[in-house]
Amino acid sequence: MAQITKEELMEKLFHNDYDQLKGQRLRMTRVRVPGKEVCMAHVISTSKECVYRNLALHIGVHEGEDHTGESIGLIRFTPWEAVVAAADVAVKSADVEIGFMDRFCGTLILLGNLTAVQTAVEEVVRFFREKLGFRTCEVHRS
Repeated sequence: MAQITKEELMEKLFHNDYDQLKGQRLRMTRVRVPGKEVCMAHVISTSKECVYRNLALHIGVHEGEDHTGESIGLIRFTPWEAVVAAADVAVKSADVEIGFMDRFCGTLILLGNLTAVQTAVEEVVRFFREKLGFRTCEVHRS
């Protein structure tokens, strides 16, 4: 895809009004209109301490906990608020702990043993596909 200049973008966006807007200070915001989608579902089978530290899973409510050797489940949703329902499904389907939940970006991180994390991630994806009609991705594992 060829890049366009700022002026070309403004002309495409504002068409007939572009000449009147030239030279004026404009404020643009980027708006995302998400669909109903589980766009990433990944299980890290056995993680090392550096992964937990880089994900900041050793601070806050997890301060002092040692999750070395546990598995991590990562799931990403749109719309972002779906993460709340996903966290509920996850903790009810397996013995997992919520490592991180961001309802403003749609990210859910689950912690626990491999079987529990795998089960929880698969159940969340299945629930969203079958019950809520979301487009879903495959669950990957590393």
